[in-house]
Amino acid sequence: MQGAVDSPVETPQGSTGRRSFSVLRKAKAYVALTKPRVIELLLVTTAPVMILAARGIPDLWLVLATLIGGTLSAASANAFNCYIDRDIDKVMKRTSKRPLVTGELSPREALVFAFVTGAASIAFLWVFTTWLAAVLSLVAILFYVLVYTLILKRRTPQNIVWGGAAGCMPVLIGWAAVTGSLTLTPVILFGIVFLWTPPHYWPLSMRYKEEYAAVSVPMLAVVRGRTAVVLQVVLYAWATVVCSLLLVPIAPMGVLYAIVATLGGAWFLVEVHRLYAVAIRGGELKPMRVFHASITYLTLIFLAVGLDPLLYLSIPF
Repeated sequence: MQGAVDSPVETPQGSTGRRSFSVLRKAKAYVALTKPRVIELLLVTTAPVMILAARGIPDLWLVLATLIGGTLSAASANAFNCYIDRDIDKVMKRTSKRPLVTGELSPREALVFAFVTGAASIAFLWVFTTWLAAVLSLVAILFYVLVYTLILKRRTPQNIVWGGAAGCMPVLIGWAAVTGSLTLTPVILFGIVFLWTPPHYWPLSMRYKEEYAAVSVPMLAVVRGRTAVVLQVVLYAWATVVCSLLLVPIAPMGVLYAIVATLGGAWFLVEVHRLYAVAIRGGELKPMRVFHASITYLTLIFLAVGLDPLLYLSIPF
């Protein structure tokens, strides 16, 4: 009897608290499944493009709707990626905390979430923006999942080059949401992000070279020497900067963008050439410096894309 008297009794408040904590933890797991830091970078390229397409501030509801639809699209693609790559994520230290590895989410939960957010993205963009933006969202999801994750990633060191095209789609979606069409300007913006992806991601793959090798993912840093990899980083960085400058006469862009693209591009090139110089000398490489520099560079470029039309500084060509 004494044991029964002293045993703890579950109170309604305690049960509710535990349920609330469980729901919050599950919600955080779903958020982690979407790779929110990747989504942040994708959204940085969307809103400025919409301002450029409108040559001013577009309808704020349209911007919000596009950002919501784009977030759902990226969340779907990333959730599918986590579902497919869960076998290698548990081996790599960098990805070992993802919710499918820790067991916070089941594979079935992740797969349902991926399908639901993907369908919601397409429907949301179709209803509240344009049919073209919705179709581009579907193309982005399918390309990232089928072409990059299932076909390229584990088969070729060029995986990030062609697979990176999915990450360029937000600029097209943003432009299509405003104009309902595509022209040469958004194609150049697409090219900037496309060419930027290898010098952004290859330094990261150099940092985690051993982990990619352990799971047999043939990133360029795994199959080629470091000097060859950094040389490719240099070449793609130059191509990125040149492509960014093409926007000046074609968009056309004004003084602000021209200055940012020139000075920002020069700084980015200095960083990649510094890495190349160290690689040639056989010194200790610090590729993450270029990785972080690439994020800052792209952010500056697209901030300038959005601010330039607002300053009425466009130069006639």
